[in-house]
Amino acid sequence: MQDTETIREAYRPKLEAVLEENVLDFWFPRCIDDEGGFLTSYDADGEFAGNNHKQVVTQARMVWFTARLAREGHGDEYRGIAEYGLDFLLDEMWDDQDGGFGWEVERDGTTSKPNKHLYGQSFGLYALSEYHRATGDERAAEYAHELVDLLDEHAKDDVHGGYVEYFTPEWEPILEGRTYLDNIEPDWSPKESGDDALDASLKLMNTHLHLMEAFTTYYETFETARGRERLHELLDILTNTVVRKKLGACSDKYTPEWQPKLDGEDLRVVSYGHDIENVWLSMDAANALGISNDLYADLYETLWEYTLEYGYDDEHGGFYFYGGFDEPANFRVKAWWVQAEGLTSALRMYEHTGEQKYLDVFTETYDFLDEYGIDHDVGEWHSGVNDDLEPVGRKGAVYKAAYHNGRALLESIAALERLD
Repeated sequence: MQDTETIREAYRPKLEAVLEENVLDFWFPRCIDDEGGFLTSYDADGEFAGNNHKQVVTQARMVWFTARLAREGHGDEYRGIAEYGLDFLLDEMWDDQDGGFGWEVERDGTTSKPNKHLYGQSFGLYALSEYHRATGDERAAEYAHELVDLLDEHAKDDVHGGYVEYFTPEWEPILEGRTYLDNIEPDWSPKESGDDALDASLKLMNTHLHLMEAFTTYYETFETARGRERLHELLDILTNTVVRKKLGACSDKYTPEWQPKLDGEDLRVVSYGHDIENVWLSMDAANALGISNDLYADLYETLWEYTLEYGYDDEHGGFYFYGGFDEPANFRVKAWWVQAEGLTSALRMYEHTGEQKYLDVFTETYDFLDEYGIDHDVGEWHSGVNDDLEPVGRKGAVYKAAYHNGRALLESIAALERLD
C-alpha cells in the first residue's frame, strides 16, 4: 500500500505526459479539417480511414475539450481550435429554421441525417457552455440559452419527468421506429457507424446522464434558476430513477413513463462504465447545486461494489464492458472509454471516502492502460483490449475522439493535485 504523496508523485507526471504526448499530439493538428470542424476517422495506425461524416456528438465533444484545454491554460492555440470547431458546429450543424442541432453532416456541411436526438443536443449544450466559460463569448451564451428554451418547449416531459429523446427536424416527437443511436453503446464502436437499432420511444439512462453533465456545466457557467431546476431533476433521475435498488446497479432503457425495459437478456444488462461515470458526474452535479455528496454516499459505494464484483479484472486491472444481472461480465473487451471513466471515478471515490481500495483501482487501471491500452508508438488509446490482452478497434471513429480519455486525464491530474 502506497501513500497518497507517493501516488501523486509517481502518477501525475505519467498522466501529464500521456495527455500531451499521446492524446494531444495525436489529435492536433491531425483532426482539424480545412473544410471546417474535425475529422475523427483514423485506423489502428493513425491513418485517415475514409469516413468524412461529421456527427454532432463528436464535433461538440471536441469543441468542449479544446475549450476546456484553453480554460485550464494548456495553450492559446486551443482557444483558436475551439473557435474553429464552434464555427462549424453553429454554421453547418445548427438548424437556422427550427433551432437545435441536426445529427450528421457531410464533410462540406451538407446535411445527411437531419433528425434531432437529445443525445446530440446534450453535447451541443456542453460545448456551448464550456466555450462561454472559457472565453466569455456571448454568441455561445445566446445559443446555449436558446437551446435550453428549445429543450423546454419540445423535449421536456412535464408529465412523467425527464425528456423525450428523438425528433424530426421540426421538433415533432418520433415515437416509433428506430433512432440514429447504436443499440449497444454509442461510445464504443471500432466500426465507423452505429446500427440504427434503438427503439425511438425509449428514455435512456445514457442520454439523461450526458444531459446532466451538460446542465452541470451550463449551471456552473450561467447560474440561472431554470438551469438549477433542470439539473436538480436530472440528478434525481440519475441517483434514483435509473437505479435498480435490489440489484445495486443501473439499467439503461425505459418506457416514457420510466418503467424499466427488462424483458430480454439484451435489456437485463449493466454497463459498468456508465455506472461509475454516473458516480462522479453525480458528484459534480451535487457540488454545482451545493448539495452534500454525503447524501448519496451509499449509492456511490453500492454502484462501485457491484462493478468491482462483476466487471473488474482483479488479475490485470481494468474494467470489462458489460454483463448480465448478478453475473460476471460476458462482454469482456475493455473499452478505452470505460477505463477512462474508471480512472476519474476511482480517484473521486478515494477523495470522498479515503478508502485505499479506490486508490488501488486507479493505479491498477492506469498500469493496465499503460501496458496494453495506450499506444505509445502511434499515439492515442486503442479502442479496446480483448481478453487475450490484444488491442482491437480504431484510434478514431464516429464516437471516438479525445473526449473520454482527454477529460479523464485532466480530471485525474486535478484530483491528484487535491490529494493531501
